[in-house]
Amino acid sequence: MNDQIKLHIALPVLNELENIDKFFECLRVQTYKNFDIYICVNQPEEWWDDDEKKHICVNNFKTIESLGKIDDFSLTIIDKSSRKSGWKGRKHGVGWARKILMDHINKFSHPSDLIVSLDADTTFSEDYFSSIIENFNEHPDAKALSVPYYHNLVEDEDANRAMLRYEIYMRYYVLNLWRIESPYSYTALGSAIVIPIRTYRIIGGLTPKKSGEDFYFLQKLKKFGNVLNWNNEKVYPGTRFSDRVYFGTGPAMIKGNSGDWKSYPVYDYKLFDNIKETYDVFSELFSKNIKTPLDDFFKTHFDEEVIFENLRNNNKTPENFVKACHEKFDGLRILQYLKEKQSEIKHSDEANLLEFFEKFYPEEIPDFFNKSFSFQKAKTDELDILRNILMNIEEKYQRKSVRN
Repeated sequence: MNDQIKLHIALPVLNELENIDKFFECLRVQTYKNFDIYICVNQPEEWWDDDEKKHICVNNFKTIESLGKIDDFSLTIIDKSSRKSGWKGRKHGVGWARKILMDHINKFSHPSDLIVSLDADTTFSEDYFSSIIENFNEHPDAKALSVPYYHNLVEDEDANRAMLRYEIYMRYYVLNLWRIESPYSYTALGSAIVIPIRTYRIIGGLTPKKSGEDFYFLQKLKKFGNVLNWNNEKVYPGTRFSDRVYFGTGPAMIKGNSGDWKSYPVYDYKLFDNIKETYDVFSELFSKNIKTPLDDFFKTHFDEEVIFENLRNNNKTPENFVKACHEKFDGLRILQYLKEKQSEIKHSDEANLLEFFEKFYPEEIPDFFNKSFSFQKAKTDELDILRNILMNIEEKYQRKSVRN
């Protein structure tokens, strides 16, 4: 193992006092010791004068006090929460916190060093940092790592059910991307990204968003080069209701707990087949126009009468043209297409998931999962079984991607 590579741990913190001690427990037991820690404690300045938000400011203040007592690590605290130090204007949120952290790390680090993006409610094994080093030693040309994840169950039954339903949505979505060999086959979690400093510099850093920055960041990285999707150790994000970000796991759980899962459907697998059919003719489109299942979507969203003409003019080889097609119809466009077309699907989420299993993995269908199955009425352990089945299938794709 190359113990000369330094890991720089980037941790945005908002209202996390109760999780800080457990997070540092994970750090203290790491078998790989060459790492520094950077924490941005943050919230908007105006929250100090908002009675409904002031408790978060107080929590952040106490967090900084607690961090100040830690003397067994190289620890840098970026204070964007104390009075007169909080975010001002529209530039605030976890995306800005991650950017400030990564930009700060970039100033003082070696090109071969690695930024490890984490969240305060995320736990990991004692070998997590070692596994990262081993992974990049084995794949020195990798531009980033999207770390496998797994939400542990907690004592809150409502939180467990909401989390499991959301994780089923996420794993089903990415499984279909793997199935059709999409370049965007990964799950974007801010607590599960590792990036070499040299990559960060070349791509011009992270583009800040109030939330969802991890999605756009990984998409940007994927367009640049190879993003690893397998690691021998996982991360374990927190299972809790949270509105710290505008969208993502926490808000999805809150919305879903009220019975509203419209934003997180189990898409009809045939929509992914339409994408695959379009992928398969990208090379032919280099020389002539061909009808695809996505033509109407392309014309609407790209506002081009002949949507591939510009790509042909700007890419003189078939290989570059196909790459440009994938970059144009990227992860964001895939999501837009799925959401628009899913509104035309009349089948329930349960029916779509069952049809997917029957088509591709009939041997994996558990006895309880049949036409009468309901996410709302299902037992928690049944949801957990479905989540684990999807995770195991996903892991096979992830492992295979590393071997290829």
